[in-house]
Amino acid sequence: MTAAETAEAGTDRARGLAWRGGFGRLWSAAVLSSFGDSLRKAALPLLAASLTDDPLLIASVTACGYLPWLAFGLLGGAVADRVDQRRAMWRVDVARGVLVGAFALAVALGHASIGLLIALALVLTTLQTLFDNAATALLPALVDRDALGSANARLLTGQQLAGGLLAVPAVPFLIAADPGLPYVADAVTYLVAAALVASLRVPAPAHPPRPAGASLRSDIAHGLRALGRDRVLRGLCAATAVGNVGIGALLATLVVLVTDWLHAGSGGYAAAMTAYAAGSLVGGLLAGRLARRLGRVRGVLAAGTAQIAALVAMGTVRDITTLTASMALFGAMGMVWNVSTHTLMQERAPVAVLGRISAAFRTLALAGAPLGAMLGGAAAALRGTNTPMLLAAALFALSVAVLAPALKSADGGQTAQTAR
Repeated sequence: MTAAETAEAGTDRARGLAWRGGFGRLWSAAVLSSFGDSLRKAALPLLAASLTDDPLLIASVTACGYLPWLAFGLLGGAVADRVDQRRAMWRVDVARGVLVGAFALAVALGHASIGLLIALALVLTTLQTLFDNAATALLPALVDRDALGSANARLLTGQQLAGGLLAVPAVPFLIAADPGLPYVADAVTYLVAAALVASLRVPAPAHPPRPAGASLRSDIAHGLRALGRDRVLRGLCAATAVGNVGIGALLATLVVLVTDWLHAGSGGYAAAMTAYAAGSLVGGLLAGRLARRLGRVRGVLAAGTAQIAALVAMGTVRDITTLTASMALFGAMGMVWNVSTHTLMQERAPVAVLGRISAAFRTLALAGAPLGAMLGGAAAALRGTNTPMLLAAALFALSVAVLAPALKSADGGQTAQTAR
């Protein structure tokens, strides 16, 4: 076991300090906001499916939820390294709360349309590019470096607990009561989360003096170069980008798979998403153990391999029970992947450029998701609604192959391998 792994597995004291400090408020804000987000994200595909029966149009709503990362993700990271991250986060949450509240009113008045759903996805994700990069850069200011792995696992696991196990099963009941209720709840959680983040007592970041003539463009270029120089992060980014093409296809067409191929209705869709969330909770518990046994990169390889098997089962077995079990496995292994990604970036990147490296990683990794969403929609329309799952399985196989060079670099003795 390396020193970093020993520290992450380490004392209750380090983890207790992380929990009792500002991290507790950040965790509460993240979990509450995830609850509302999950209500909205589970309700939107069902709303889209009620507005059109075209799989490609339904998939376009998901695709547009990724596109702003391509246009603004790098800019969001550069801005996050220049501003007070805490202030940026709560202001973004206030703006998102107002927008989703207005959308809830439009739904209640019967003015929902595919165009409006697409516009909402574009605007919310544009704001998210700043929020997520600021949150990644803020966390090391709230917890000790040795507790980053534990903090990331708690954040992501808590979000899945609130979002998947509590929020998603409630969506069919909320929609039955009023189609606008999921969006009202999401707006409220954004505003409460904003208040929690605003209450954090974190000193404004001490940004180092910038060279004369430094611009946002040069800051973005610096982040890209820093990511490119780290062989482990670079390899993991490439593997994540390929896998996200498959995830885009999965998420964009899952509602069609459940309601059309399996004939399981909205209840079946909620069951599949709940199984995914339950699996993610297990993955949060497993992430640290796998890292200690296999190393971070080997753990990711194992997770990706298991996800391939889950996707093949989804696309070949016409049974809702098999689908829910496969979604649970897929979620567990996805959590292992995600916890490791967040921790590795935070441990390897200098604090002064963490926002930019995070933005470069996220933007490049998410670049394939909108393409995957559209490919999934086209595959479902042309070859059958189970085809996107098989397409995703093939892409995950490629992703695992792409990650192999990063494994060699990690095995070469780089101490930060344990962060992913």
